[in-house]
Amino acid sequence: MIANFGLAALWLAAALAALQCLAGFAALRGEGQALAGVVRPVAVVQGALCIAAFAALLLAFVWSDLSVALVAQNSHSAKPLIFKLAGAWGNHEGSMLMWVSIMAVAGGLIALVERRLPEPTILATLGAQAFVGLGFYAFLLFSSNPFERLDPAPAQGMGLNPLLQDVGLAFHPPTLYLGYVGLSVAFSFAVGALLTRQVTPEFARVMRPWVLGAWIFLTIGITAGSYWAYYELGWGGWWFWDPVENASLMPWLAGTALLHSASVLASRDALRAWTIVLGVIAFSMSMVGTFLVRSGILTSVHAFAVDPERGTFILALLAIYIGGALALFAVRAGTVAEGERFALMSREGALVVNNVALSAILGIVLLGTLYPLVTEALGFRVSVGPPYFNPVSAVFAIPMLLVLTVGPLLRWRRDRFERVRGPVILIGIVLVAVLAAVAFFYGIGLLPMLGIALAAGIAVASFMPLRGRSLRRLPLPVWGMAISHFGIAVALFGMAADSAFTQERLIAAGVGQATEVGPWQVRLDSVRPVAGPNWTAIEGRLLAQYQGGAVYELTPQARSFWAPAQETNESALLTRWNGQLYAVLGEEAEDGRWQLRVWWKPFVTFIWYGGLLIALGGVLALIGRVTGDLRRRFARRKIAARHVDAMA
Repeated sequence: MIANFGLAALWLAAALAALQCLAGFAALRGEGQALAGVVRPVAVVQGALCIAAFAALLLAFVWSDLSVALVAQNSHSAKPLIFKLAGAWGNHEGSMLMWVSIMAVAGGLIALVERRLPEPTILATLGAQAFVGLGFYAFLLFSSNPFERLDPAPAQGMGLNPLLQDVGLAFHPPTLYLGYVGLSVAFSFAVGALLTRQVTPEFARVMRPWVLGAWIFLTIGITAGSYWAYYELGWGGWWFWDPVENASLMPWLAGTALLHSASVLASRDALRAWTIVLGVIAFSMSMVGTFLVRSGILTSVHAFAVDPERGTFILALLAIYIGGALALFAVRAGTVAEGERFALMSREGALVVNNVALSAILGIVLLGTLYPLVTEALGFRVSVGPPYFNPVSAVFAIPMLLVLTVGPLLRWRRDRFERVRGPVILIGIVLVAVLAAVAFFYGIGLLPMLGIALAAGIAVASFMPLRGRSLRRLPLPVWGMAISHFGIAVALFGMAADSAFTQERLIAAGVGQATEVGPWQVRLDSVRPVAGPNWTAIEGRLLAQYQGGAVYELTPQARSFWAPAQETNESALLTRWNGQLYAVLGEEAEDGRWQLRVWWKPFVTFIWYGGLLIALGGVLALIGRVTGDLRRRFARRKIAARHVDAMA
């Protein structure tokens, strides 16, 4: 019954999306003005129906309704509740329903709260949002029905992939989807502004909170996904340049460039065309990621679908949406005014340099991700990994980070080097001093050495825009910028330290045998069987001492799940302020010894601390922007009310 309700709600939402699309675009023409009044209410009701459909799917998983094929394939009655819920979006059909539900809710919010832009622009935006949604509705209803039934229902479900049965990953996909959908809203605003020729600073101010929100969620999602891969897969690394990892990184790169470009347009009425193009590119990268994950051309724990027909469907949507938007831009490019000019030596100039670098890195990642797929289609396989991505990306990342240290210190429009000479010299001294110290005391590679030096320079530079100002009166967006830039420094230091200083030991250890890794002595104390809610495991008990100090216990496991049947390695982590001890228990050898793999990873946790700081800075900036907009609205209303009273 609940599945029938969910499917009916989904069909009704699709019908309303069609009405919203037709009415939104028709309202732009003189003869369609009568339909303008239905667009906003329809958008709100569509969002409510999508939420009802997704809630129905969640209930089907919570109740273990095995008559629903999706539940039978991705759940089990013995699973903990959190993993039953995660099973609702830890698959192809459920994740797509979550995607379209978030998109519909975003459209409903725009319809409810947005009044700053001219009404034709809002109607065009809602029409574009509905047009994008229609493709996903068609994809769900005709190719990936999440409410498909089984008759007869199986006695028990197959269960969720054990690698996905993790609390961290339960929250990883929703945050990424919120980011992707936020970029779809930016895309719709860009299309609406082009259709109505309203590429203005006000348009950028309206779009900016959506871009910023999407960027925050993408940052959190990528950070959480990286940490999940680090501790759950048992390989000891935090980033592998996996094509599906790249699928989430590419929208983040484009979104970062779009966020800065929109800020320039909103504040200084410049970069109009650039903002529109980046809005299209950012959403196109979300669509490319969706295609990679769901086309069946990739084999990965992250990938959801293995049906090429679904990939063809998404590829067609990608061509329609992005091709149509680019064609519209080509037609309307002449109507997009150039905007205000600025000198290269200005904050706008620094942002342009960084946006060009971000776009170049995006192109490098896109090429490295798609090239192996193209060569495989031609009959031979090529592997593209860190030896390509790391040095080639660094060619653009290093200049970008250098500009990042100086850009926030510059004035808008035009500036002189003499005014910022002192801070620039100080940053340069820090960079050179740290670089020299690292080169003298540690024999590490060039990229990690540059990474540590740049991290120090960015850390110092990130708070320089605050000097000489009252900290209490500083706007939240300025604090957000400083904290996000400091987060980049923290994460960069963690990446460089992990690359430069990680130590690893791989041994076959008998009970009572010890090994040393870095400053740690680790001894295998015992091995015993343990059981969990839907798994059994062999658990090793390791006793670890840091430089002969206190003894700590680690318990890595080799688990065997039965729903579905699969074996996994559960790593054990011991965290100190200066790094993590990381241990994985392998198989038992014929002589009774156990494979044991241990890493000492100095300052690796700074990678994720930095990611959280970057997101925190975005949250502060978002709160500042939203509250500032609300204050301006209330101020305008008070002025209007006083004017009415004076006239009376």
